[in-house]
Amino acid sequence: MTATKKVQTRGRPRRFDPDEGVAIAQQLFHARGYDAVGVAEIAAALGINPPSFYAAFGNKMGLYGRVLDRYAATGAIPLADLLRPDKTVAACLGAVLEEAARRYADNPEATGCLVVEGARSDDPEARAAACVFQRGAEEVIRTYISARHPDKADDVTDFVGATMAGMSAKARSGVSLERLTAIARLASKALEQSLQE
Repeated sequence: MTATKKVQTRGRPRRFDPDEGVAIAQQLFHARGYDAVGVAEIAAALGINPPSFYAAFGNKMGLYGRVLDRYAATGAIPLADLLRPDKTVAACLGAVLEEAARRYADNPEATGCLVVEGARSDDPEARAAACVFQRGAEEVIRTYISARHPDKADDVTDFVGATMAGMSAKARSGVSLERLTAIARLASKALEQSLQE
């Protein structure tokens, strides 16, 4: 009888995936806001130490920039799909508002809009970064309205932006999807009256 010797092999430590880290950080920033989340907390959530965090992302703002890019690519309202040339402007803007209501209430752990809430950050750099994305979305909406209602583009864009910001704040305070949808539909009626086509 021969004895079998059990050989112990040391496995390689699990490799940190920065893209997965960005997704986890997005959830943290969305749920609590940029100001309330610290580097130590993010590093712990990612399963790395602070030096590894800084090596991967540079700093908290570097990570936040990547989070905003990811949100714009995967979580933001698909304006290009909703702002259609074959429907009335009011109907399309109403669809944008209803989609906002759904997305803002979709995740009970992270309600509202990451960008809209980021634009209220106390940190000037984080606020400026979020505002770039917010202004970009508003410019897409303004350009769409301008094609058929150039004289009303600024006012209607401001109205849609204010409605979305209000809906985001309401979602963060716990307002239900049903009530957010009611807000979107009421705003849609105002848009129909303003943009009679």
